[in-house]
Amino acid sequence: MDFEAVIGLEVHAQLLTKSKIFCTCSTEFGAAPNSHVCPVCCGMPGTLPVLNKRVVDFAIKLALATNARINPVSVFARKNYFYPDLPKGYQISQYELPLAEGGYIEIEVNGSKKKIGLVRIHMEEDAGKLIHDETRPVSYVDLNRTGVPLLEIVSEPDMRSPEEAVAYLKKLRSILRYLEICDGNMEEGSLRCDANISVRPKGSDTFGTKVELKNMNSFKHVQKALEYEIKRQIALILDGKEVVQETRLFDVSRGITQSMRGKEEAHDYRYFPDPDLVPIEITESWIEEIAETLPELPDAKKERFIKEYNLPEYDAEIITSSRKLAEFYEACVKAFPKPKLVSNWIMTEVLRELNKEGKEIDETALTPENFVKLLKLLDEGVISSPVAKKIFPEVYKGADPQKIVEEKGLKQESDEAALEAICQKILEANPKEVEKYRQGKKNVIGFFVGQVMRETKGKANPKVVNQILTRLLEQ
Repeated sequence: MDFEAVIGLEVHAQLLTKSKIFCTCSTEFGAAPNSHVCPVCCGMPGTLPVLNKRVVDFAIKLALATNARINPVSVFARKNYFYPDLPKGYQISQYELPLAEGGYIEIEVNGSKKKIGLVRIHMEEDAGKLIHDETRPVSYVDLNRTGVPLLEIVSEPDMRSPEEAVAYLKKLRSILRYLEICDGNMEEGSLRCDANISVRPKGSDTFGTKVELKNMNSFKHVQKALEYEIKRQIALILDGKEVVQETRLFDVSRGITQSMRGKEEAHDYRYFPDPDLVPIEITESWIEEIAETLPELPDAKKERFIKEYNLPEYDAEIITSSRKLAEFYEACVKAFPKPKLVSNWIMTEVLRELNKEGKEIDETALTPENFVKLLKLLDEGVISSPVAKKIFPEVYKGADPQKIVEEKGLKQESDEAALEAICQKILEANPKEVEKYRQGKKNVIGFFVGQVMRETKGKANPKVVNQILTRLLEQ
């Protein structure tokens, strides 16, 4: 029997506001435990929450960017449950009247495009954090994160594979970062993902029993957890056993999911409108005001890059996945109008360094000015490609390529007389390879070019070397 997965994601995005959602405490990450707290976010008796308007602005922004319907009136609700890091004994969230409903995010997997529907986007406050002592059976409570503003984005169960789920999560992260409302850092917890997953026979319209997966703080973990859970559920069904509706944690070290608790239903939380907060009325003028601040979004930018710069779709997809990288690319092309050469170097050398350090382009010392200088030196034949690649790590760290080339004497050797002497020497030292070339094995010329480049420490102009070698070998 063939099965298919049915996957929906619940994503929590921590917003880039300076203060919390209902008080003026700082949202800065990494502060000493319990240093960003006050009576409001600690849930002290007699305190009242006051809504941070910036949170609503950000929520409207995301709703517009995902084609969602913004409700003219939305209401905060109390979600009641007990947990040690939830000081009030309830979380202020939204339930029956969220900020926005509907909408979609378009993904592409294996060349096929698909729209993933959204159920809702709503605002809520974050809970605190438990820190477990590794030496004793003790846990400490840090309430710095309590009250930090979140947007919860709930998708329809439209995904049918772990690959689609990861593509959706990456696209949503890209949109959030383009809007500059969330930094998307999964490792620090500012973007968190829970997955609801079930399996069913292919062709069936009936949903299977869903399981919620938690503890996934990277795209890789989301992929691995879903892959494991699909296999686990299919194995249960084939053995004639039932899939239990529950919440499971992903054990990263073992690559498996484990039962955590029975799955809660909405009624378990006893939602009711928060009496301390008035309903939010969102006017058309407010929406229009936010709409004017929207940047060009990833999909639109990708299509423009393909048309305007004649980039391959794959290059455009990668470069526009980050707003900062796309802006860096355009700054380079403006100063050096050879878009494919710029793209090639970004896709190889630049991304290699960024991935190695886990950074965004604006977090590095690499500037468009220095990067363009390097490409111009290469394009004008002042330096060879091997030399350009060799010095790039220094340019990436902020060095001026022009100065490096001058100080280290790395200018490309194009003097034909000097190069011909070196070529002649290489040919005389390798008579067997010369004979192979003259017998028709023309690709042997690559060996000779390599020897000349080694002899000149990468400074020889490969184009000139090729011409000289061909002339000498054809004599």
